Amino acid sequence: MPFLDLSSHRLHYRIDGDKDGCQGKPWLMFCNSLGTDLHMWDAQVAGLRPYFRILRYDRRGHGRSSVPLPPYGLSDLGNDALALLDALEIERVHFCGLSIGGLTGQWLGIHAGERFGKIAVCAASAKIGTAESWTTRMDAVRENGLAALTPATVERWFTPGFSAVEPRSVGKVLDSFVATSIDGYIGCCAALAGADLREDIGLIANPLLAVSGDDDPVCPPADLEDISLRVQRGRHLSLPGRHIVNIESRRAFNVALLEFFGSSTRR
Repeated sequence: MPFLDLSSHRLHYRIDGDKDGCQGKPWLMFCNSLGTDLHMWDAQVAGLRPYFRILRYDRRGHGRSSVPLPPYGLSDLGNDALALLDALEIERVHFCGLSIGGLTGQWLGIHAGERFGKIAVCAASAKIGTAESWTTRMDAVRENGLAALTPATVERWFTPGFSAVEPRSVGKVLDSFVATSIDGYIGCCAALAGADLREDIGLIANPLLAVSGDDDPVCPPADLEDISLRVQRGRHLSLPGRHIVNIESRRAFNVALLEFFGSSTRR
């Protein structure tokens, strides 16, 4: 089980694709949402591994990564991603992040765009929520834990139809949510409370695909359209689903990523 040891914590990561069999294939890095682990991308790995060498990791305080003391800043999350690329000696990679992972992708495009090819920002905004709403969330988690948030989380993340048809898929995501460290969750809520990239994302020169869930109450399609218009080379695509759109519309999501990143697979 691979880990990267940093000064204050360790990151758990996974590489899919045999090194010898991936010569000439581009790297694709995935960054998960708040309260999930790297397995939220299982359907993407299954569909895209013939075309890419895939790197995914558990954000600090999530999954099998360790939990440094909160609070965290968005720059901490972005620098974790860069530290992982440096340690693995990966010079350049495509990036796909969802929710706080999409916010991290925007930060990386602003501050380290030369390390990235194309960037997919999914179910995110340049500013997610308000400082007040995240403070309220942190207080609720401290008092009641994450399990108490599960019913509201299901409603935000998946449509009722998907939850009814695929309860096992929803259950796996919720298991990782409830298992998330309280300090890790609160630390990332603090990063969200302080993150506002609306004035800076115009600096992103990388080709950027903004993917929304058409019924997402957290980051609605208008937020992703706004990102696509503010960056230098952006476009917006809306798919059926709510916040965890990569699972609810996994087939269409994979097709969209392959189409967006796919020119690199022919090099």
